[in-house]
Amino acid sequence: MKRPEPRSDCPISSALDIFGDKWSLLVMRDLLFRNKAHYREFLASEEGIATNILADRLARLEAAGLIERTGEDPRSGKQAYLATAKGQDLIPLLLQMMLWSVRHDPRTTAPDALIAHLEADLDAAARAIRREGGVQAFLESL
Repeated sequence: MKRPEPRSDCPISSALDIFGDKWSLLVMRDLLFRNKAHYREFLASEEGIATNILADRLARLEAAGLIERTGEDPRSGKQAYLATAKGQDLIPLLLQMMLWSVRHDPRTTAPDALIAHLEADLDAAARAIRREGGVQAFLESL
């Protein structure tokens, strides 16, 4: 899939050109924080993404270099998706968004231990989440 021409040279606009729709960051969240790797796992997320939208977003994220497809996963025999280093660089952004939502939307929930670590030192928490391989593994390591 060819990347479309950027709308402008603004860095925010550039980022939105890559993941500024309502699904791409949720796919990245599932990949980075929830250890989802297979098409069916992404479909099972509570937001209810449609199959055609998921296929399109996976292709876009791969074309942008944020994810890569693997060969067959030895665990399942199915193709899996992995975040690239470029995709993993979204972890601090996603954590900032999480923290902002918890502060400003009372319907939002997140583990208290995670929020405490984010408020204390977001950068250290982001490095630990990346090192541990997701939020759940990070929380289990505490």
